[in-house]
Amino acid sequence: MVQVQERPALRRGPGAGRRVVRALAVAAVLCQIPYPLVSGPGRDVLTVVGVVVFCLASLAAAALRHGARGPLVLFAVAGLGGLAVEAVGVRTGFPFGAYHYTGSLGPSVAGVPVVVPLAWVMMAWPALEAGRVLAGSRGRAGTPAARVRTAVVGGWALASWDVFLDPQMIDAGHWIWSDPSPALPGVEGVPLTNFAGWAAVSVVMVAAVDAACGRLVRRPAGDGTPGGPAVVLYLWTYASSVLACLVFFGRPQVALVGGALMGLVAVPLAVRVAGAAGRRG
Repeated sequence: MVQVQERPALRRGPGAGRRVVRALAVAAVLCQIPYPLVSGPGRDVLTVVGVVVFCLASLAAAALRHGARGPLVLFAVAGLGGLAVEAVGVRTGFPFGAYHYTGSLGPSVAGVPVVVPLAWVMMAWPALEAGRVLAGSRGRAGTPAARVRTAVVGGWALASWDVFLDPQMIDAGHWIWSDPSPALPGVEGVPLTNFAGWAAVSVVMVAAVDAACGRLVRRPAGDGTPGGPAVVLYLWTYASSVLACLVFFGRPQVALVGGALMGLVAVPLAVRVAGAAGRRG
């Protein structure tokens, strides 16, 4: 009698998922590397492609972590929620300040380029995983205190990224602020209201994604790294943003300010990842 052994096949499922996430993460990095080296319409196309690939990597990482519920929650909260808050923003100026998109980022919905809510999706997941790692959120649902810490740390991880994002997109002509003052020192051209709005929205967004996904038992993040490929992508985004502002974009002050603010999460996160790697070695 031939015995069919199904368990090894079942164990190959998560392994295949991890390979998909890693491949998408690598593709996201490869899309970003040439960004400072191109200009004009080519850079605009690369911006959109890079966001889409990074977004797919985050959705795949969420699926690996929480099953089908992960990407569905992430897309609903960060994607549709991001679209909603941006649509309100361009019409009312709340909560970021008065601004408008120039049309250079492709098709729009409700006055918001489609790629913009995808950008919320792409970074919301790495920020959440960074918050989970640093907040010590573990177990099936996490304690209420751990959830609050995750929301605050993850929200800051997401909001501080905009210190790099906004100056780059303004310089590229993708959106324009009606009144960019007063600005964060060293980040001219971007009003303080924008960063305040990002902080508030990001904390709520990260908390909502974490709460909705956390009802399921969390699976290993993927590759032995705390937080998995999503955390690696967060650290890559931090390091590459600092480097790009210093070397390619002529924005050394943004590199300094963004490096300090986003570094409040990225530096201890890198230490945690390095420590885990050392223990494995």
